[in-house]
Amino acid sequence: MNRLLIGALILTTFGALNTQPAFEEKVAKGKTEEMATPLVKKDVYVPNPQLPDDRKLTQIGQNASDAKGDLTLIAYKKMDEAITVGPIEVTVKDMKVMHATPDYSMIDFFHGYTHDEDFDIVKVNVEIKNNSDKKIKFSPVAFLETDKGEHLPWEDDIYLEELSGELDGNATKSGNVGFIVTKGDVRGISFMTSDAVNGEGKVLEKGKSVELEF
Repeated sequence: MNRLLIGALILTTFGALNTQPAFEEKVAKGKTEEMATPLVKKDVYVPNPQLPDDRKLTQIGQNASDAKGDLTLIAYKKMDEAITVGPIEVTVKDMKVMHATPDYSMIDFFHGYTHDEDFDIVKVNVEIKNNSDKKIKFSPVAFLETDKGEHLPWEDDIYLEELSGELDGNATKSGNVGFIVTKGDVRGISFMTSDAVNGEGKVLEKGKSVELEF
């Protein structure tokens, strides 16, 4: 009787040991699949390294300040105007004109654009979405022109939020494009997007012009 009990216990023990690797493999596989699934963060605000956060500036005269300097809202328009360029959809969320007074610590950066200690900025907040499953090269603002005749190429963008370049398939980017203007009282802007270009360098659609007024 004791031998039977001992034998049964041995079989039970080995049976449990034999099933353990299968359980661990299943757990490991589950963890691998979970890790392989990309984490997507939506509506996450990333502070701009050059300028204060102006998201709450919606009333003329409002002010935003932080360690990078000071912004005062001069003009504002809420929009949500969308255009399509090939597989790319560009939505202009809003546009602003702001007076900027950078902190002394930021002077070296802005000296690459102006030697004034304070200046006006015209800015558009945009979202770009790639509706194809292929990488597309695109820039939401190839150049911008104010109603005062200032012509500003993409190289003069002071926000530098990496909205230009390759956009992965079915990906979305959002952020700001802004320029220092020397002629005040801006009441309207126009800008041209870049062409939408695929990975082989083929132009899928030429850039489009957008005209906006405050």
